[in-house]
Amino acid sequence: MNAYIKGTSYYLPEKVVTNEDLVKDYPKWDAEKVAQKVGVIERHVAAEDETAGDMAVKAAQRLFSEYGIKASSIDFVLLCTQSPDYHLPTTACIVQDRLGIPTSAGALDFNLGCSGYEYGLALAKGLMVGGMAKNVLLLTAETYNKYVHPSDHGNRSIFGDGAAATIVSTTGEYKIGEFVFGTDGSGANKLIVRTGCARQPEKTGEVGEDDNGYVNAPDYLYMNGSEIFIFTLEAVPTMVKQLYEKNGITDETVDMYIFHQANKFMLNTIRKICHLDKDKFYVNMENTGNTVSSTIPIALKDYLINGGNANTIMLAGFGVGLSWAGCMITKE
Repeated sequence: MNAYIKGTSYYLPEKVVTNEDLVKDYPKWDAEKVAQKVGVIERHVAAEDETAGDMAVKAAQRLFSEYGIKASSIDFVLLCTQSPDYHLPTTACIVQDRLGIPTSAGALDFNLGCSGYEYGLALAKGLMVGGMAKNVLLLTAETYNKYVHPSDHGNRSIFGDGAAATIVSTTGEYKIGEFVFGTDGSGANKLIVRTGCARQPEKTGEVGEDDNGYVNAPDYLYMNGSEIFIFTLEAVPTMVKQLYEKNGITDETVDMYIFHQANKFMLNTIRKICHLDKDKFYVNMENTGNTVSSTIPIALKDYLINGGNANTIMLAGFGVGLSWAGCMITKE
């Protein structure tokens, strides 16, 4: 049995933070320079009482409406998030109930970041090939901005909040091909929130800087940007070559590359190192920022609604974990 992407939609919070807004907090900044380097002009930020679960529900409702899908047809819910509504219960269970999906459906959360969409597609495909599901609702939702310290101007300029919903089914527009995965947990401390869970449940209230000048507050998101950059340049080119080999294709037969929208500088560097045609390399983070696991489905949706008609698309995610994953999707 084959698995297909049948449809994709997304939701972005109402609140918008522009570069000009950030400059008010950091007067030494230049809004234009931020846009040129990071590639983001504005980003959406979840409301104080708005959760990843709330956003996932709205993305799914938009998907159902747009594609005429009934909640009763869903037999499994997968939610990728690192900002769940609660430690327990599983947010996917709450989403199942709020959407009116049958109680006969399975539902689970999985904790992954920038590579999460590809992992989700793989899980959905596995459920279908194994005969356990026919219509899987794959959700990605993050509220990273709730983890970012107010004085962390670097991460505030990069990350946006948002959610995406994808139907993976036995029929659809794009057939899901072969996958490549990778994990290097030795780099877990390069992108981390250290407190709030079992390893260190109590918050410290500490705020400092690392040797590179990055904000290092254990209660908030810490990212060693230079180390993440180095990791990406090592992992992604190899992944791209492996995807060519596993799917029996070459760069000439790939019509479009949609990679995790990390930041403009990183994407441009990856493209050059991998010798990818600029016209076949999609970038669309100007008005959304880095929405973590949702960047690829958001980019895919925008590409398609803006007239994109590629037959073969490479999807590739990489980041927190450290983790990376990619796959090919092909129009049939």
